[in-house]
Amino acid sequence: MTAAITAMITAVVGVLGTLFSPVLAQRLTVRQRAEEARLAGEQRKFEERRAQYTAMNRASRQFHTLLKDALHRIRDDVYTEQERAQLEEARLDHRDRYAEAQMIVPERILQASRDLNRVLAAGDAAIKRLDRGLARDGESVERALEDLRAADPCLDTMRELMRQDLGVTD
Repeated sequence: MTAAITAMITAVVGVLGTLFSPVLAQRLTVRQRAEEARLAGEQRKFEERRAQYTAMNRASRQFHTLLKDALHRIRDDVYTEQERAQLEEARLDHRDRYAEAQMIVPERILQASRDLNRVLAAGDAAIKRLDRGLARDGESVERALEDLRAADPCLDTMRELMRQDLGVTD
């Protein structure tokens, strides 16, 4: 190969390198931005789920606690209008958190929440009947407290599934 041909090839490679360098850099930048956007989207979804799980867990536990408190206060004949309002507020908050969760959480966590909701709703209904003096046959504060204990394993299961979904391991 002659020096002229070698110089020509070198010049062509140099020109092509100069011409394709911005195109290559742009493609790499586009790919990098797409990856950053994907990672940011995944992080945003994770944060939404974590916030939703925290709200669901808090609302469920608060509703459960106020149900137990209401039964104790009904038994002791000291259940007040303020406590009725607090319980209703907790019930509504629990309902709202569950409704929000239905849009973003996996089905296995919704199922755990449904299982818990059954127990809490039954407890709430029993409290309302007991409070109004309309208890069903065999229904009592003690029985309602016993039935409400079924929420404890449901709460634990729901929390554990949420933690697993978030990647929290012990």
